[in-house]
Amino acid sequence: MVRWILTKWVVLAVAVALTAALFPGIDVDGGVLTLLAIAAVFGVVDALLGPVVRLLALPLIILTLGLFSLLINAFLFLITDALLDRLDVDGIAPAVGGALVISVLVVILEAFAHVVLRRTARSRGSRARTAQRWT
Repeated sequence: MVRWILTKWVVLAVAVALTAALFPGIDVDGGVLTLLAIAAVFGVVDALLGPVVRLLALPLIILTLGLFSLLINAFLFLITDALLDRLDVDGIAPAVGGALVISVLVVILEAFAHVVLRRTARSRGSRARTAQRWT
C-alpha cells in the first residue's frame, strides 16, 4: 500500500516536471522537493475536489464523451497553481495542455512502474525461495 502511494506520488512529480519542460506557459520554480510538493498538493486537490466536480459535471462528461474531464483536470491544475507559489500556470490554454500531457504521462509512467515493481517483487520472491532451499 505504501509502495503504491509513493509510486503514484513520484510518477505524478515526474509527469509535472516533464510537462513544465514541454510547455512554456507552465513554470516550476525549484527542484525535486518542489515537484514532490506540487504532486502532493495536486493529488490532494484531485482526491478532495475531483469526485465532487466530476459528479456535478457528469451530464457534460457524458454529453462530450469524456472530453469535459480534460477541462476538469485543467481546473484542478489551476487550483493547485493558486495554492502554491512555486507553480505558475499562465492561463487556461497551458492548463488544458498541461492536464492532457500529465494525464497521458501518468498512464504511461504508472504502467512502466507497475511492470518494474512486479519484476522486482518476483525476483525477491525467487531469491527467498532459493535461500530457503540452501538452508
